[in-house]
Amino acid sequence: MFLVVVDPGVGSPRRAIAAEAGEVRFVAPDNGVLSVVFDEAPPKRIVELTDRRYARPTVSRTFEGRDRFAPAAGWLAKGVALTALGRPTTAWQKLEVPRPQATSEGLDGEVLQTDRFGNLITNLDRKAVEGFAASGGAVVLVGELAARIVQTYGEARAGEVCALFGSTDHLELAVNGDSAASRLGLGRGAVVRIRRPT
Repeated sequence: MFLVVVDPGVGSPRRAIAAEAGEVRFVAPDNGVLSVVFDEAPPKRIVELTDRRYARPTVSRTFEGRDRFAPAAGWLAKGVALTALGRPTTAWQKLEVPRPQATSEGLDGEVLQTDRFGNLITNLDRKAVEGFAASGGAVVLVGELAARIVQTYGEARAGEVCALFGSTDHLELAVNGDSAASRLGLGRGAVVRIRRPT
């Protein structure tokens, strides 16, 4: 059971939904926040949170996480059927999340976000990169810079630009003891390539 409240549209006409995807249930705003989840595990069921019995008596237009989403998640965790929460729907908002591309030379990805330490988190996942590397190794290229793949930050020399798989199993560009974003002058949308070592 996951409760997701990333909701810049709070109080707007966007819907509140509960969904079953894979073996997991989600409660979230219908603003595209579940796009990657639904890409990996298409939803079996989605309902709009319309039954007032499963929300607080008064739902604030600016605090739906507390008043609508959390109570619905609590009821689901308690065993209430997903379909009891509201009317079914087959439509949901979808965000286009950039996907890595396989090319004749390797894999091309991009930076999706910068974390608070300045690590550049890409859309290149462990499975794709390790699958490519299995047949001859791999190096991470950012412009003309080649970064080696390490297992931990401490494996890199102080000040070295490196790449590793973070907690989400996506490739991150990092600098041991510094900010990769600042050092490289890069951010969201920067191209990252996986190639064979030369």
